[in-house]
Amino acid sequence: MQKQVTLFLIVLIVICTWSCNSLKKANKKDNTKELISLITGSFSSAKQAKKDTSFDEITLQVYPIWQNIKDGNWLYAEQILSKGVEKSYRQRVYKIEKVDNELFRRIIYTLPDPNDFTGKWKTPSVFDVINPANLALKNGCDVYLRKVADKYYRGATKEGTCKSTLDGASYATSETEIFADKVISWDRGFNKKGEEVWGVKKGGYIFDRLK
Repeated sequence: MQKQVTLFLIVLIVICTWSCNSLKKANKKDNTKELISLITGSFSSAKQAKKDTSFDEITLQVYPIWQNIKDGNWLYAEQILSKGVEKSYRQRVYKIEKVDNELFRRIIYTLPDPNDFTGKWKTPSVFDVINPANLALKNGCDVYLRKVADKYYRGATKEGTCKSTLDGASYATSETEIFADKVISWDRGFNKKGEEVWGVKKGGYIFDRLK
């Protein structure tokens, strides 16, 4: 009986050791490429805008730039408002940094002369005329994205750290959900009392993937 118990314990230890090692290997998976592929592409809020007039029809273009730079992954993002005449109204550069295998930080920068780069997601080599040193950091506006499930990331800014003066705001917040087929982005501004002064109150913009 004692030998059987001893044998059982040995088998149990072996199984537990194998399971723990497998879990460790799984946790070591680098999800950077997956996140970059989900963020990159052309997106549109047209479907949402047709159903709900609270939302504008906006096209979102996000494409890699400076792929020869080893320090992080750099993306150019441009939002285009479609109201009869298309107009680019927000241009940013994102740097994606890995905090750990499940957590990433999207650092946001502004361009020195945004108009020079309007529509240039089609020809990313144009950005080679500048480099990261030419960008201006939006301090405190980092979005922390955590992997929640397969091809699904969710994150937000830290509350109160992203300063904003738009429409009497004191700070802005940004909440983001990233899926294989869409990106949901909810940006809002709040005054010193914590009252929302800009942004859609009912929820975020749903940008469906076009390609």
